[in-house]
Amino acid sequence: MSVRRAAAAVLPLALLVSACGSGDPAGTPDASPDTAAAVERTPSATATAEPVPVPVPDQAVLDRRLRDAAWKNDVAQARRLVRQGADVNAKDDTEQSAYLVATSEGHLDLLRLTLRHGAKVDDKDSWNGTGLIRAAERGHGLVVGELLRAGIDRDHVNRIGYQAIHEAIWLGEDTASYATTVRVLAAGGVELDRVSPSAGLTPLQMARERGYPGLERILEHVTTADRPADRAAANAALLRAARTGDADGVAVALRAGADIETRDEHQRTALLLAATYDRVAVAEVLVAMGASADALDDRHDTPWLVTGVTGSVRMLEALLPANPDLTIRNRYGGLSPIPASERGHADYVRRVVQTGVDLDHVNDLGWTALLEAVILGDGGEAHQEIVRILLAHGADRTIADRDGVTPLQHAERRGYDEIAALLRG
Repeated sequence: MSVRRAAAAVLPLALLVSACGSGDPAGTPDASPDTAAAVERTPSATATAEPVPVPVPDQAVLDRRLRDAAWKNDVAQARRLVRQGADVNAKDDTEQSAYLVATSEGHLDLLRLTLRHGAKVDDKDSWNGTGLIRAAERGHGLVVGELLRAGIDRDHVNRIGYQAIHEAIWLGEDTASYATTVRVLAAGGVELDRVSPSAGLTPLQMARERGYPGLERILEHVTTADRPADRAAANAALLRAARTGDADGVAVALRAGADIETRDEHQRTALLLAATYDRVAVAEVLVAMGASADALDDRHDTPWLVTGVTGSVRMLEALLPANPDLTIRNRYGGLSPIPASERGHADYVRRVVQTGVDLDHVNDLGWTALLEAVILGDGGEAHQEIVRILLAHGADRTIADRDGVTPLQHAERRGYDEIAALLRG
């Protein structure tokens, strides 16, 4: 639990208050004048000389620097320090480690780094709380999902009598991020009906007491919905909920044991259905629980590729934590910026150019995103903006189509004067 939340934990106040609380490189002997001269006369001296040892900080220094990097979410620095031997589990005098910092601050990439390098997933903070409790308190749904999939103790009770689900409600807010967090906790199988020993309330009762109607509705649904009879029924329920945008139903299906990568008759996964119908809340739960953004259907679409067609920036953002493969091609041999540029999705193009995707990729028709914006666009403001964005991010204006016609020549032939001016610039 963080200091900023401690004041919010009012029930029961009395119980809550009572609970809270270098090595230097080795020196080299000076050489005598005769020895120095001999070295200078020896052609192989430089090649055979021992490299000067690089000072290595002692363990305590490395560990402190790693914690500092964790607070700053400096993943590159953290990676370097781990390679040097920094311990992701080493704590300071406040019981903070790089791993625990990643959980409370919602630093997903840093968390993944610590898990790959031996993080003690069930380690505790000064409140005897796990990383799951810390993440749930802050509404970090992606971190909650990562920890659940890493095998963390789902129902640990901390020093003030709260489980992760209790802290998400009692110390949380009635917002979209907490809604996702509660759904992910439910999908991951945490206890939903235990009374907090300190507050004397179940999670549902906490939501009512706090006046959080959104969280209350979620908890009512996941605790009262009929459980699918078997795995097949759970799979069907998952696909149906994903298609219709029922994020609570997705949580119920996963809780009942649905295969997160189950497919419909067109080989579409739940996440692909969510992307197709722009069900962002559903996608957030699925991504947190490990759904693949690269699963191909029978039309060679993936959840990520579909975003180029729909132009949904919110779905793009929801899928990025799943680390989609930006090089997978659609059935036309294209990447997501190409259909987005064709369809005039300027906001999407503005965001996708920041992902590192290849803007000069040529599809099976011989067209780049820039060519499609001109050839299949209407020359209007949206396509003008797309051309402007692509050029500003380094798209090659000289790449011609299979007939040797450049984007500029296409714009001139179509009378797209504004786009032609941009391409000349």
